[in-house]
Amino acid sequence: MSDKESTLNRLHELGLVAVIRGPSPELTVRMVEALVAGGVLGIEITYTTPDAVGVVRALDARFGEQILLGMGTLTRPEQAEEALAAGARYIVSPITDEALGRAMVATGLPVMIGALTPTEVWRAHQLGSDVVKLFPGSAVGPDYVKALRGPFPDIALMPTGGVDEHNVGDWFRAGVFAVGAGSQLSPGKLAKEGRFDEIEATARRFAAAVAAACG
Repeated sequence: MSDKESTLNRLHELGLVAVIRGPSPELTVRMVEALVAGGVLGIEITYTTPDAVGVVRALDARFGEQILLGMGTLTRPEQAEEALAAGARYIVSPITDEALGRAMVATGLPVMIGALTPTEVWRAHQLGSDVVKLFPGSAVGPDYVKALRGPFPDIALMPTGGVDEHNVGDWFRAGVFAVGAGSQLSPGKLAKEGRFDEIEATARRFAAAVAAACG
């Protein structure tokens, strides 16, 4: 099994990625520590996080293979190689852009290209997206996934946005590959206020909900 296949398998098994837009490098690392303590091991550091590349390097050194670490919110082709060099195991974009998509695929890492409409979903798949990031999930909902799986039964979908601990089962029953959760799972506001125990508690509930949905 290739590294790429292994990473995709682990992502599918975990079922949950915490999409983190941290308020500072230091607080972002502490957010991840709280998430990991709560049982959330799929971690995506977005490029909107201050010094995102440095944060990924620090997290890779701190956690290694304990977590599945990726970089998200890629919007420029050069960020793909940068993320690879930093230690990202997978890369995610919120948009369907040909130049960006090709640069992402060229890294050899698992790729998740963002899409919303059926045309974008198909285009992302054609560009080589291993899993299509359905974004924003809050704009559509689980029934939309069911509708997409009619014409696209073999395209793996990962909704991000609009996923919480209460509706995560609905998403998995609709047939998603995994889910991404941002502020519902790790709000930057709690980090700024030093309430990492609350982030850990939310992570425990979220991880339990995903385990129940996937079980």
